[in-house]
Amino acid sequence: MPAATESLRSTSEDSAIVELDAAVIGAGFAGLYALHKLRNDLHLNVQSFENGSDVGGTWFWNRYPGARSDTEVTAYCYSFDRELFSEWRWSQRYPRQKEIWSYLSMFADRYDLRRSIVFDTTVESATFDEHTGRWLLVTDTGQRYSAQFLIEGVGLLSSTNVPNFPGQENFRGEIHHTARWPEQDPDFRGKRVGVVGTGSSGAQVITEVAPECGHLTVFQRTPQYIVPAQHGPLDPHLLARIDSDYDGYWRSVLASVTAFGFDESDVPGAGMPDAERDAIFEQQWNSGGGFQFMFATFNDIGTSREANNAACDFIRRKIAQIVPDPETAAKLTPHDLYAKRPICCDNYYETFNRANVSLVDANAHPILEITEKGVRTDEGEYELDIIVFATGFDAVTGNFFKIDHRGRNGVELRQKWVDRPRVHLGLMSADFPNLFMIFGPMGPFTNQPPAHEVQVNWVADVIAYMREQGLEAIEPEHEAEDQWLAMCDEIAYQTLFPETDSWINGANVPGKPKAVMFYMAGMGAYMEHLQAAVDSKYAGFRTDRTPVGAS
Repeated sequence: MPAATESLRSTSEDSAIVELDAAVIGAGFAGLYALHKLRNDLHLNVQSFENGSDVGGTWFWNRYPGARSDTEVTAYCYSFDRELFSEWRWSQRYPRQKEIWSYLSMFADRYDLRRSIVFDTTVESATFDEHTGRWLLVTDTGQRYSAQFLIEGVGLLSSTNVPNFPGQENFRGEIHHTARWPEQDPDFRGKRVGVVGTGSSGAQVITEVAPECGHLTVFQRTPQYIVPAQHGPLDPHLLARIDSDYDGYWRSVLASVTAFGFDESDVPGAGMPDAERDAIFEQQWNSGGGFQFMFATFNDIGTSREANNAACDFIRRKIAQIVPDPETAAKLTPHDLYAKRPICCDNYYETFNRANVSLVDANAHPILEITEKGVRTDEGEYELDIIVFATGFDAVTGNFFKIDHRGRNGVELRQKWVDRPRVHLGLMSADFPNLFMIFGPMGPFTNQPPAHEVQVNWVADVIAYMREQGLEAIEPEHEAEDQWLAMCDEIAYQTLFPETDSWINGANVPGKPKAVMFYMAGMGAYMEHLQAAVDSKYAGFRTDRTPVGAS
């Protein structure tokens, strides 16, 4: 393998361009592991870029009240370092934002990563030079970098979806977005607070702020199916089981559909007697967990209309039992399919029984404008001191579009993906050599940290293979990309997920094309495709021994 670059160099053409072996964008779970893997294991000269002032990615920015993981933490962490797994002791099944950020901060220190990260810096453009076979990056400070490999861990859920209501600039109070929360928490005590949005972030902030504020008004466009998380300490028996067979535990995580670390059901709900089915739902409701309710109860809630309707009916009955006011219960009750990324949050429906909480049906009575005093709908004006936008993210593609990518032959990524993202294996896009997208579009619909490790390891193996073989560039063939998209579509349309509107298909962002954006067959099946690419010596990929445009 050729020796890695030992230090930052300048090109002969322009001394302001800093040369690298690899550039990494992002310092969350994916970006930190990519930096560690490429710099510490492959000994490449790597520079990372992060637009926040510290590591953490989404866990740096999403520090709103109530922010926490909805994945049991034994699978929401790094697996490659067994000592780290044993040494770090999580306090809860679903830790809060501060604890997750502390974990990532410790990880950066453990592997001495901060010295290779430029913070408070945004990469504005990435242009592939066909004659040199390198990516030219330009940051918001004007600094330029040249790298053979570009790895982007920009975050699936990081690009904020900020609404733009008329009159928003005239509001005399405070406006905050959950995904860009200020370092100093607003003082909610005795205040009139309005929350716009009832997705995962909205549910968490609603339940956290309601007991503290003077009055909370929730503007709900879409009612949600929300099950309890059942927060609490980690099960010591689970920790003992993992410790007794650490490698076996992670093999089971990666061989599963969701990679969430729980036992997935192999029993169909369709055809089962109602009483028997409801007993299983009740048991899981009491145990907690959104993905568990969808995947640990039965194996066909996402594919069978009968099983899905049974889950919907069960949650609807729970809402009616929990919320005694019939008008409020009716507003909270969803009538679509249970086919979005499942949400779990303790005491969500119970919160609407509080005397200081009001629910506005923003679908029947849309927000018309933000006034100086608050929010106005056709029913009247709601006077507020603080407005919280919990309107989620321009997911999957949003952060990729924030960078002006120009690939081979000047192909613009935004234009290539104008109708839908076009990616092979959820990692690479044709015409963009040596650009690797960690948890990019058309990747697995799973728990993220285990998938990040799998994908980064695959990328590292590709780079090692290229160096051993004297290859300069790799990119998917258009035909392979088309075949991957067709397969992802075929799999997705065997499920119920395309029948609902949510961020997982882009329907939450006005003007964004609705499209399949995930590989829905599960983590285990996805890994088989990655291994097949390795075993075939990257069939379906174009490789070059000289720079792509060299004569």
